[in-house]
Amino acid sequence: MLYHGCGSSFILCAAGRQNINKDGKQDSMTDLPVRFEERMRALLGEEYPAFAASYDKERVQGLRFNSLKFPDGRGDAAGSGKDGKDRKGKGTWEDTGAAEAAERVRQETGFTLERIPWVKEGYYYSGDNRPGKHPYHEAGLYYIQEPSAMAVVELLDPGPGERVLDLCAAPGGKSSHIASRMRGTGFLLSNEIHPARARILSQNMERMGVRNAVVSNEDAQSLAGIFGRFFHKIVVDAPCSGEGMFRKDEEARSQWSEEHVKMCAARQGEILDHAAAMLAPGGRMVYSTCTFAPEENEGTVLAFLRRHPEFRVEQMPAYPGFTKGKPQWAGPEAEGWGLERTLRIMPHILEGEGHFMAVLRKEGDPENAAKTGSRDRLYLDSRKRKEAFRDYEPFIRDTLTEPDTFLERKEYVLFGEQLYLMPADMPDMKGLKILRPGLHLGTLKKNRFEPSHALALALRKEEAQCSWELSPSGDSVIRYLKGEALSEEAGIFKGRPKGWVLVCTGGFSLGWAKYAGGMLKNHYPKGLRRN
Repeated sequence: MLYHGCGSSFILCAAGRQNINKDGKQDSMTDLPVRFEERMRALLGEEYPAFAASYDKERVQGLRFNSLKFPDGRGDAAGSGKDGKDRKGKGTWEDTGAAEAAERVRQETGFTLERIPWVKEGYYYSGDNRPGKHPYHEAGLYYIQEPSAMAVVELLDPGPGERVLDLCAAPGGKSSHIASRMRGTGFLLSNEIHPARARILSQNMERMGVRNAVVSNEDAQSLAGIFGRFFHKIVVDAPCSGEGMFRKDEEARSQWSEEHVKMCAARQGEILDHAAAMLAPGGRMVYSTCTFAPEENEGTVLAFLRRHPEFRVEQMPAYPGFTKGKPQWAGPEAEGWGLERTLRIMPHILEGEGHFMAVLRKEGDPENAAKTGSRDRLYLDSRKRKEAFRDYEPFIRDTLTEPDTFLERKEYVLFGEQLYLMPADMPDMKGLKILRPGLHLGTLKKNRFEPSHALALALRKEEAQCSWELSPSGDSVIRYLKGEALSEEAGIFKGRPKGWVLVCTGGFSLGWAKYAGGMLKNHYPKGLRRN
């Protein structure tokens, strides 16, 4: 049985999938499952006609700007403290910088952007726009994401220096949102149980320039055995029946059944139990689905609270149009458990798809959170470090403006020829399936070091000694993304010795090129090149 969620549906959205019929028009949603319609009619009553009519409306689409790519948006960058606040007292990047980023992109691209009310750095874009085709997408300036799904991290409110888990993370919308709020500090574990989707997750975290995240491919039970009482905040965007995605996901409609709903609810309960064990005392967990089914929403939360009396539903400020949870939909036994403090986004009320969210607070003293313990055995010992740094250190000193930012760190790990820099707060994760143990720096080849694409995207233009700027609206940047030769452009580096050049567009890093003998060799990854 296939499980759906706003994450899996995003893959379809990012690819530009629409419900288009043979005449080239968007399908009417009259093919909704009959039993689903009956259930929703019974639940919504007089609201049902408006709800049903929303399925024939044009879908809204959104993108979210990535603070890690902009000045004052990353805590380890000059001009910004570790709390992400501008030293000039302007508040966080989301308070002011996101709007400035949107205005810049609007002017340069012509995109029609309108602020999404419930997320500071989120914007609707017109269906006529193609932000996924623009070079800024490849540079990680923004993440294309369903608008209602952005509310989850806004409610989680992660901050710099925290330990955060995104338990069902693929394809990466929520994880990259969390990372942007963490300002490059703390420890983020982005986990996905399905291997293929975990690889997509890893690629998206790379594109967004995230330095402090580990990507794992594990089940919740295995993680709970390692991370008891460890995380300050957790997101459980649970696999669900996907009712809220019917408008854009034909597969979700075809797979739906009441038996599937019940199966999803049972699985969600298991996942939440394991997540509860990993949350530190005093911590916050956001449970979310993209379904309307009470069994998977209020019903799942009610069952969880009964099993875990140390948790309560936290009251959160709701944006206009957010709908309170419906305890009555879960039955008379649901009264008195605070389920009215859960939140719903309904497509006939707000511009978005269906979504349910519950903010769950764990009682206890935060001081009793589990400690990270010793990690020294994970790092390169002095002999291996000396060997690895033989070629790596000259690259860093020759290529970066502030090499000590990397060289003074000890959290290096080597997998075969692949060199990684792990997050400073990463615990010992021996025995777990790890796809990406931090920032991939590059490959140690015979007598040379070759930097990774991930490192390029994690750098700012000003962090590179030599950069090559391509116009985001010109032909050269498209040719670079196709992997074409760039030798005719190499004259701009006349007099420079051979070495690595950070390729940028609009001032944002895009990848590497290598200059030698008056020529630039294109090092944009073959697997990412445009056709």
